Amino acid sequence: MLTNTALLQQAGLPVTDLGPVIAGERHPLLFATVSGAHLYGFPSRDSDVDLRGVHVLPAEDLVGLREPEETRSRMWDSDEGVEMDLVTHDLRKFVRLMLKPNGYVLEQLLSPLVVHTTALHAELVALAPAVLTRNHAHHYRGFANTQWRLFEKTGELKPLLYTFRALLTGIHLMRSGEVLAHLPTLLGRVPAPSYLPGLIEAKAAAEHGGADGVDAVAVARDIESLHQVLDGAQADSGLPDAASGFDALHELVVRARLTPVPAG
Repeated sequence: MLTNTALLQQAGLPVTDLGPVIAGERHPLLFATVSGAHLYGFPSRDSDVDLRGVHVLPAEDLVGLREPEETRSRMWDSDEGVEMDLVTHDLRKFVRLMLKPNGYVLEQLLSPLVVHTTALHAELVALAPAVLTRNHAHHYRGFANTQWRLFEKTGELKPLLYTFRALLTGIHLMRSGEVLAHLPTLLGRVPAPSYLPGLIEAKAAAEHGGADGVDAVAVARDIESLHQVLDGAQADSGLPDAASGFDALHELVVRARLTPVPAG
Protein backbone atom coordinates (compact mmCIF):
# COMPACT_ATOMS: atom_id res chain seq x y z
CA MET A 1 0.00 0.00 0.00
CA LEU A 2 1.56 3.28 -1.16
CA THR A 3 0.34 6.60 0.20
CA ASN A 4 1.44 10.21 0.08
CA THR A 5 1.61 10.86 3.83
CA ALA A 6 2.72 14.47 3.46
CA LEU A 7 -0.26 15.37 1.26
CA LEU A 8 -2.67 13.57 3.58
CA GLN A 9 -1.37 15.46 6.60
CA GLN A 10 -1.38 18.76 4.71
CA ALA A 11 -5.05 18.18 3.88
CA GLY A 12 -5.80 17.99 7.61
CA LEU A 13 -6.54 14.28 7.65
CA PRO A 14 -6.13 12.30 10.87
CA VAL A 15 -3.06 10.12 11.14
CA THR A 16 -4.81 6.77 11.00
CA ASP A 17 -3.48 3.35 10.07
CA LEU A 18 -5.89 2.12 7.42
CA GLY A 19 -4.00 -1.12 6.91
CA PRO A 20 -6.41 -3.21 9.01
CA VAL A 21 -9.39 -1.67 7.18
CA ILE A 22 -7.94 -2.45 3.76
CA ALA A 23 -6.96 -5.96 4.88
CA GLY A 24 -10.50 -6.53 6.12
CA GLU A 25 -12.05 -6.01 2.69
CA ARG A 26 -13.58 -9.19 1.30
CA HIS A 27 -12.33 -8.54 -2.23
CA PRO A 28 -9.16 -6.86 -3.52
CA LEU A 29 -9.14 -3.07 -3.60
CA LEU A 30 -7.77 -1.51 -6.73
CA PHE A 31 -7.48 1.87 -5.02
CA ALA A 32 -8.87 4.04 -2.24
CA THR A 33 -8.58 7.82 -2.13
CA VAL A 34 -9.95 10.73 -0.11
CA SER A 35 -12.85 12.70 -1.57
CA GLY A 36 -15.23 15.31 -0.13
CA ALA A 37 -14.25 18.46 1.72
CA HIS A 38 -10.66 17.34 2.33
CA LEU A 39 -10.13 16.91 -1.41
CA TYR A 40 -11.94 20.17 -2.15
CA GLY A 41 -9.71 22.10 0.22
CA PHE A 42 -12.21 23.31 2.81
CA PRO A 43 -12.56 20.71 5.58
CA SER A 44 -13.88 21.73 8.97
CA ARG A 45 -12.50 20.66 12.31
CA ASP A 46 -15.45 18.26 12.60
CA SER A 47 -15.52 17.04 8.97
CA ASP A 48 -15.77 13.31 8.46
CA VAL A 49 -13.37 11.58 6.08
CA ASP A 50 -14.85 10.36 2.78
CA LEU A 51 -12.87 7.47 1.31
CA ARG A 52 -13.80 6.30 -2.17
CA GLY A 53 -12.43 3.53 -4.34
CA VAL A 54 -12.82 0.39 -6.41
CA HIS A 55 -12.99 -3.28 -5.49
CA VAL A 56 -12.73 -6.21 -7.89
CA LEU A 57 -15.32 -8.95 -7.63
CA PRO A 58 -14.42 -12.50 -8.71
CA ALA A 59 -15.87 -13.59 -12.04
CA GLU A 60 -18.24 -16.11 -10.39
CA ASP A 61 -20.02 -13.28 -8.57
CA LEU A 62 -21.04 -11.81 -11.92
CA VAL A 63 -22.14 -14.99 -13.72
CA GLY A 64 -24.03 -16.79 -10.95
CA LEU A 65 -27.59 -16.36 -9.69
CA ARG A 66 -26.85 -14.06 -6.76
CA GLU A 67 -26.90 -10.30 -7.23
CA PRO A 68 -23.32 -9.00 -7.22
CA GLU A 69 -22.29 -6.56 -4.51
CA GLU A 70 -21.31 -3.83 -6.92
CA THR A 71 -21.28 -1.08 -4.29
CA ARG A 72 -20.15 -1.46 -0.69
CA SER A 73 -20.13 1.02 2.18
CA ARG A 74 -18.46 0.91 5.60
CA MET A 75 -18.45 3.47 8.39
CA TRP A 76 -16.37 3.56 11.58
CA ASP A 77 -14.67 5.99 13.96
CA SER A 78 -10.92 6.41 13.84
CA ASP A 79 -8.74 6.29 16.94
CA GLU A 80 -8.96 10.09 16.98
CA GLY A 81 -12.77 9.95 17.04
CA VAL A 82 -13.17 11.04 13.42
CA GLU A 83 -15.98 9.43 11.42
CA MET A 84 -14.61 7.49 8.44
CA ASP A 85 -16.68 6.41 5.46
CA LEU A 86 -15.43 3.99 2.79
CA VAL A 87 -17.55 3.50 -0.35
CA THR A 88 -16.28 1.34 -3.20
CA HIS A 89 -17.70 0.22 -6.55
CA ASP A 90 -16.83 -2.92 -8.43
CA LEU A 91 -14.42 -2.10 -11.24
CA ARG A 92 -16.95 -2.73 -14.02
CA LYS A 93 -19.51 -0.37 -12.46
CA PHE A 94 -16.86 2.27 -11.83
CA VAL A 95 -15.59 2.13 -15.41
CA ARG A 96 -19.13 2.38 -16.77
CA LEU A 97 -19.53 5.55 -14.68
CA MET A 98 -16.23 6.83 -16.07
CA LEU A 99 -17.55 6.42 -19.60
CA LYS A 100 -20.45 8.70 -18.75
CA PRO A 101 -19.84 12.43 -18.27
CA ASN A 102 -19.42 11.83 -14.53
CA GLY A 103 -16.87 14.16 -12.97
CA TYR A 104 -17.43 12.77 -9.49
CA VAL A 105 -15.83 9.37 -10.18
CA LEU A 106 -12.96 11.01 -12.06
CA GLU A 107 -12.24 13.20 -9.04
CA GLN A 108 -12.07 10.08 -6.91
CA LEU A 109 -9.79 8.30 -9.38
CA LEU A 110 -7.46 11.29 -9.78
CA SER A 111 -7.46 12.44 -6.16
CA PRO A 112 -3.89 13.14 -4.99
CA LEU A 113 -4.94 12.01 -1.48
CA VAL A 114 -4.18 8.31 -1.97
CA VAL A 115 -4.54 5.88 0.92
CA HIS A 116 -4.26 2.66 -1.12
CA THR A 117 -3.07 2.03 -4.66
CA THR A 118 -2.07 -0.74 -7.07
CA ALA A 119 -0.50 -1.00 -10.50
CA LEU A 120 -4.01 -1.26 -12.00
CA HIS A 121 -4.90 2.04 -10.31
CA ALA A 122 -2.04 3.66 -12.21
CA GLU A 123 -3.31 2.13 -15.45
CA LEU A 124 -6.79 3.45 -14.81
CA VAL A 125 -5.41 6.93 -14.10
CA ALA A 126 -3.48 6.82 -17.38
CA LEU A 127 -6.71 6.05 -19.26
CA ALA A 128 -8.71 8.86 -17.63
CA PRO A 129 -7.89 11.49 -20.32
CA ALA A 130 -9.56 9.25 -22.92
CA VAL A 131 -12.96 9.65 -21.24
CA LEU A 132 -12.91 13.44 -20.80
CA THR A 133 -15.43 15.27 -22.98
CA ARG A 134 -17.02 18.70 -23.21
CA ASN A 135 -20.20 17.04 -21.90
CA HIS A 136 -18.63 16.89 -18.44
CA ALA A 137 -19.73 20.51 -18.17
CA HIS A 138 -23.28 19.19 -17.73
CA HIS A 139 -22.18 17.25 -14.64
CA TYR A 140 -20.67 20.29 -12.97
CA ARG A 141 -23.54 22.55 -13.99
CA GLY A 142 -26.06 20.11 -12.53
CA PHE A 143 -24.09 19.57 -9.33
CA ALA A 144 -23.75 23.33 -8.84
CA ASN A 145 -27.51 23.80 -9.29
CA THR A 146 -28.27 21.09 -6.73
CA GLN A 147 -25.92 22.61 -4.16
CA TRP A 148 -27.22 26.13 -4.81
CA ARG A 149 -30.77 25.01 -4.10
CA LEU A 150 -29.51 23.39 -0.89
CA PHE A 151 -27.82 26.65 0.10
CA GLU A 152 -31.02 28.57 -0.54
CA LYS A 153 -32.92 26.10 1.64
CA THR A 154 -30.48 25.81 4.55
CA GLY A 155 -28.38 28.97 4.46
CA GLU A 156 -25.31 26.86 5.30
CA LEU A 157 -21.86 27.77 4.06
CA LYS A 158 -20.96 24.22 2.97
CA PRO A 159 -23.33 23.94 -0.03
CA LEU A 160 -22.38 27.47 -1.10
CA LEU A 161 -18.72 26.48 -1.28
CA TYR A 162 -19.69 23.26 -3.07
CA THR A 163 -21.53 25.39 -5.65
CA PHE A 164 -18.51 27.58 -6.35
CA ARG A 165 -16.18 24.58 -6.36
CA ALA A 166 -18.26 22.70 -8.94
CA LEU A 167 -18.47 25.67 -11.31
CA LEU A 168 -14.77 26.47 -11.08
CA THR A 169 -13.81 22.81 -11.56
CA GLY A 170 -16.04 22.64 -14.65
CA ILE A 171 -14.63 25.85 -16.13
CA HIS A 172 -11.05 24.74 -15.54
CA LEU A 173 -11.73 21.31 -17.04
CA MET A 174 -13.29 22.79 -20.18
CA ARG A 175 -10.33 25.12 -20.66
CA SER A 176 -7.42 22.89 -19.71
CA GLY A 177 -8.57 19.26 -19.87
CA GLU A 178 -7.49 18.84 -16.22
CA VAL A 179 -9.77 17.56 -13.45
CA LEU A 180 -8.92 19.80 -10.49
CA ALA A 181 -11.20 19.66 -7.44
CA HIS A 182 -9.16 21.68 -4.90
CA LEU A 183 -10.89 25.04 -4.48
CA PRO A 184 -7.93 27.04 -3.08
CA THR A 185 -5.83 25.96 -6.08
CA LEU A 186 -8.66 26.73 -8.49
CA LEU A 187 -8.76 30.31 -7.19
CA GLY A 188 -5.31 30.77 -8.74
CA ARG A 189 -6.40 29.28 -12.08
CA VAL A 190 -9.90 30.71 -12.71
CA PRO A 191 -11.06 34.28 -11.99
CA ALA A 192 -13.43 34.09 -9.01
CA PRO A 193 -14.96 36.40 -6.38
CA SER A 194 -12.40 37.84 -3.98
CA TYR A 195 -14.43 36.86 -0.90
CA LEU A 196 -14.04 33.10 -1.45
CA PRO A 197 -10.83 32.72 0.64
CA GLY A 198 -12.71 34.27 3.56
CA LEU A 199 -15.56 31.78 3.13
CA ILE A 200 -13.09 28.90 3.05
CA GLU A 201 -11.56 30.14 6.29
CA ALA A 202 -15.00 30.49 7.90
CA LYS A 203 -15.94 26.94 6.85
CA ALA A 204 -13.02 25.59 8.91
CA ALA A 205 -14.85 26.48 12.12
CA ALA A 206 -17.88 24.22 11.67
CA GLU A 207 -19.05 21.64 9.14
CA HIS A 208 -22.64 22.93 9.12
CA GLY A 209 -22.12 26.56 10.01
CA GLY A 210 -24.28 29.30 8.54
CA ALA A 211 -23.15 31.68 5.80
CA ASP A 212 -23.24 34.63 8.17
CA GLY A 213 -22.58 38.02 6.62
CA VAL A 214 -22.86 36.76 3.05
CA ASP A 215 -24.51 39.19 0.66
CA ALA A 216 -27.08 36.87 -0.90
CA VAL A 217 -27.80 39.19 -3.83
CA ALA A 218 -24.12 39.60 -4.73
CA VAL A 219 -23.48 35.86 -4.36
CA ALA A 220 -26.43 34.98 -6.61
CA ARG A 221 -25.11 37.40 -9.21
CA ASP A 222 -21.63 35.86 -9.03
CA ILE A 223 -22.99 32.33 -9.33
CA GLU A 224 -25.00 33.29 -12.41
CA SER A 225 -21.90 34.91 -13.91
CA LEU A 226 -19.86 31.73 -13.38
CA HIS A 227 -22.61 29.69 -15.04
CA GLN A 228 -22.23 31.92 -18.08
CA VAL A 229 -18.47 31.48 -18.01
CA LEU A 230 -18.94 27.70 -17.87
CA ASP A 231 -21.31 27.84 -20.83
CA GLY A 232 -18.74 29.78 -22.83
CA ALA A 233 -15.89 27.50 -21.79
CA GLN A 234 -17.90 24.47 -22.88
CA ALA A 235 -18.68 26.02 -26.26
CA ASP A 236 -15.00 26.88 -26.82
CA SER A 237 -13.52 23.71 -25.31
CA GLY A 238 -11.06 21.60 -27.23
CA LEU A 239 -12.34 18.47 -25.50
CA PRO A 240 -14.11 15.92 -27.74
CA ASP A 241 -17.85 15.30 -27.81
CA ALA A 242 -17.51 11.60 -26.91
CA ALA A 243 -15.18 9.38 -24.91
CA SER A 244 -12.63 7.32 -26.82
CA GLY A 245 -11.36 4.94 -24.16
CA PHE A 246 -13.97 2.17 -24.30
CA ASP A 247 -11.81 -0.61 -25.80
CA ALA A 248 -8.82 0.01 -23.54
CA LEU A 249 -11.01 0.16 -20.44
CA HIS A 250 -12.84 -3.01 -21.48
CA GLU A 251 -9.51 -4.82 -21.77
CA LEU A 252 -8.44 -3.58 -18.34
CA VAL A 253 -11.67 -4.77 -16.70
CA VAL A 254 -11.40 -8.24 -18.26
CA ARG A 255 -7.74 -8.58 -17.29
CA ALA A 256 -8.38 -7.44 -13.72
CA ARG A 257 -11.24 -9.93 -13.37
CA LEU A 258 -9.25 -12.92 -14.59
CA THR A 259 -5.92 -12.27 -12.87
CA PRO A 260 -5.07 -11.34 -9.27
CA VAL A 261 -4.83 -7.61 -8.57
CA PRO A 262 -1.10 -6.92 -8.12
CA ALA A 263 0.03 -5.04 -5.06
CA GLY A 264 0.95 -1.39 -5.48
